[in-house]
Amino acid sequence: MERWRDKVAVVTGASSGIGAAIAEELVGHGCIVVGIARRKERVEELSRKLKGKLYAVKADVSKEEDILDAFKWIRQNLSPIHILVNNAGIGKPANLIEGDVEDFKSVFDTNVLGLTIATKEAVKDMIKHNVDGHVVHINSVLGHYVAKVPNLNVYPASKHAVTALTETLRNDLNSIGSKIKVTSVSPGLVETEIFAVNGYLSSNEAMDYWQSLPKLQSKDVASAVTYVLGTPPHVQVTELTVRPVGEMA
Repeated sequence: MERWRDKVAVVTGASSGIGAAIAEELVGHGCIVVGIARRKERVEELSRKLKGKLYAVKADVSKEEDILDAFKWIRQNLSPIHILVNNAGIGKPANLIEGDVEDFKSVFDTNVLGLTIATKEAVKDMIKHNVDGHVVHINSVLGHYVAKVPNLNVYPASKHAVTALTETLRNDLNSIGSKIKVTSVSPGLVETEIFAVNGYLSSNEAMDYWQSLPKLQSKDVASAVTYVLGTPPHVQVTELTVRPVGEMA
């Protein structure tokens, strides 16, 4: 990780959970971190706690204009970008039969299009400044199979798209002779507030089931990210799956 010291790392969805843990980990390794989030004040609070180089930028990654404005600020104030961690993601509990189409769209806008736009902006900046950077997509085990549980609707499809986008970007970078690396990190179940915030735990039955399951902590995923970032320049981990012990497929 020493080669990333004093280099700019961008983390989306950095206000809580996995994103906040990744931002904290990267600051600890001496990176200049930009935390992009809708709740900018949460990133600012984390920055004060860490007393490191963590900058808060307000943006909703489901909105292209917000993403472009965020990267414009980074280019004007901190560029060049060396690391991008696409962490922002959402899910909405419903089945495909009765679910709200607007909710389906918001999942794809955040998990797929937002990730794609942020990647495009970061990679363009890396290429412009001849930076052999690293793009990390926070994927999911559900990007590789569909769990036999109800109310997942388009979430697994959005994460399968992330799996494909990882390989597509790697092929595109290879085709132009770029040394920029791209990695998909696919966690199993992680104990974060996203499930409660998005309504997955609205019943006692759901809460009891949730509490019974083995889970990773956000810092475990952050450690996985620093592992792939810490590999030698000639080594590319294209996919890293991290699961809690005892998790059922």
